[in-house]
Amino acid sequence: MGNATALADIGLIGLAVMGENLALNMESKGFSAAVYNRTTAKVDDFVRGRGAGKKITGCHSMAELAANLSRPRKAFIMVKAGAAVDDTIEQLLAVFEKGDIIIDGGNSNYEDTIRRTAYVESKGLLYIGTGVSGGEEGALTGPSVMPGGSPAAWPLVKPILQAISAKVEGSIPCCDWVGENGAGHFVKMVHNGIEYGDMQLICEIYDLMKNVLSLSAAEMGDVFDEWNKGSLGSYLIEITRDILRYKDSDGQPLVEKILDTAGQKGTGKWTGIAALDLGVPLTLIGEAVFGRCLSAAKAERVRAAKVFSGPQAASPADKAGFIKDLEKALYAAKVVSYAQGYLLMREAAKEYKWNLNYGGIALMWRGGCIIRSVFLGKIKEAFDKKTDLENLLLDPFFTGIIEDAQASWRRVVSAAVQNGIAAPALSSALAYFDGYRSERLPANLLQAQRDYFGAHTYERIDKPRGEFFHTNWTGHGGTTSASTYTV
Repeated sequence: MGNATALADIGLIGLAVMGENLALNMESKGFSAAVYNRTTAKVDDFVRGRGAGKKITGCHSMAELAANLSRPRKAFIMVKAGAAVDDTIEQLLAVFEKGDIIIDGGNSNYEDTIRRTAYVESKGLLYIGTGVSGGEEGALTGPSVMPGGSPAAWPLVKPILQAISAKVEGSIPCCDWVGENGAGHFVKMVHNGIEYGDMQLICEIYDLMKNVLSLSAAEMGDVFDEWNKGSLGSYLIEITRDILRYKDSDGQPLVEKILDTAGQKGTGKWTGIAALDLGVPLTLIGEAVFGRCLSAAKAERVRAAKVFSGPQAASPADKAGFIKDLEKALYAAKVVSYAQGYLLMREAAKEYKWNLNYGGIALMWRGGCIIRSVFLGKIKEAFDKKTDLENLLLDPFFTGIIEDAQASWRRVVSAAVQNGIAAPALSSALAYFDGYRSERLPANLLQAQRDYFGAHTYERIDKPRGEFFHTNWTGHGGTTSASTYTV
């Protein structure tokens, strides 16, 4: 059934809004698509509706989908992450043949993608797990696409995935090969974690504008409009401007009527868990996740507000100066968030033996995705200049940004503390920076404590690295030390 008779270039499974939009995007770029949905009525509705008159073939079974695909067959799965992906893979394995390609475009956990790549390859087929970012609009007009999995599959799907992706500087696709097995979904996960951080930072700036400067929603919208024209220019700044300017039916700002409890789908949490597992100080994104958790405890916060009182807010004399401070603080904290995200990707690349192209990743995020911004071009330049850059903060451009913003950043965090306004992301980013630039941290005392109660040993500054010492601190603790020492 459907509109096409020739074999389709690609199959698409899952016709929720993202799946529908991706199918239409593929067709608009000259590729024919065969589509299947578990609820087959959705297939018929789509083919007769938005897909009418297009090179889209509706299929009522996996077998029919397989029969309508040119070889090697390619099927793009857009179903809910988790068990539904595994079920769909099993159904495809039953009708596909060796050399065919299964692509998971959902928000899957990278560990699942590592497992699935090995499993599908063991059956003689190829597998890709790809991050797709940009929401419903991006899926239709050009998302950021971050594929990883079986390297042999990339040349076969590259023309389609690069064609449907967003383009920057005219024709450069926001899609390139990321790396083996789970690399694509890992990079998408870090993207989402950075997205959590960017959103939390913007919300903290909004809170300070509202409660320290007493700006109206319209006045804040104007500030964000100005910022969007400069170095902070980005999708999230742009939509924040639009949201602050949007009025409800009674003429009042709609944003002020929205309940302050944030939801989350889990990818930010996964980023935090991966950072803890790999020992990377991903402090800002961690605070952004916890910020959402705290917002969800609305009823408890309402009760606590009746028990505790904070300082009376005091607006600074120089409002325009403080707005400039807010702009610089937001930029500096954003640099820290991306620096931490890149550290996490670097550590994961070591752990999983991925060969990640860090400049290329910044390019993939330049367009189509939620964190797209002018700022990402500078990250690409940093890694183009020095592919083994230890930390984004050490790139001369970003070092300059931090140096210029430092005084403003400290004034903003101080104002938040003195006015009793929670700014966990702004302040944790500053704490990370202060820790990172410290030649000596108080971990020497921490190591002494560990050795005192657990005989965990320590190294000395007057001895070579790798020599470990234990002290009998009490005189009756003995000389036996613990066998493990992990920095």
